[in-house]
Amino acid sequence: MFDTNEEKQKMTTVLTRFNDEMKKVRTGRAHPDMLSGVKVEAYGQFMPLNQVANVTISDATMLLVTPFDPANIGNIESAIRADSTLGLNPADDGRVIRVPIPPLTEERRKEIVKTASEKVEEAKIGIRNIREDARKDIKEAKLPEDATKRAEKDIDDLTKEYTDKIDVAFKEKEAEIMRI
Repeated sequence: MFDTNEEKQKMTTVLTRFNDEMKKVRTGRAHPDMLSGVKVEAYGQFMPLNQVANVTISDATMLLVTPFDPANIGNIESAIRADSTLGLNPADDGRVIRVPIPPLTEERRKEIVKTASEKVEEAKIGIRNIREDARKDIKEAKLPEDATKRAEKDIDDLTKEYTDKIDVAFKEKEAEIMRI
């Protein structure tokens, strides 16, 4: 009998990573995860924004970034502005950084969906690679023919289950992005 728990765990990891990537995708509403990819130069090294500041939502179109150390406010502001994938224009008042989230144009929404669909394909490739590795392991195990076919069917079913989960998550995100 071939155990698929290891493959299931690997596929769950791919799905979790995909969901985390989808949280970073801009939807037109303010969300703290939008800035999770921003790296700030602080104390002589680059650090994730959440390690040097607190990100909160002021309203549906405004993020507030409160630095733990006010000396880093300029670096935080320039790091947010430098991330061209976000297209944001932060402004600081000396204590907090206000990041207005501009409304998305139809063209920009389509670009964001296209970028998100590339992440979908990357996740599916990860799932398929896990399936191929599992098939190699099944062949190397030299199981009886019926056990081999059953194990391959289990792996294929698991692959379909996880690719379907990725598709559902993407459809939800796409609807969220395209909603005005």
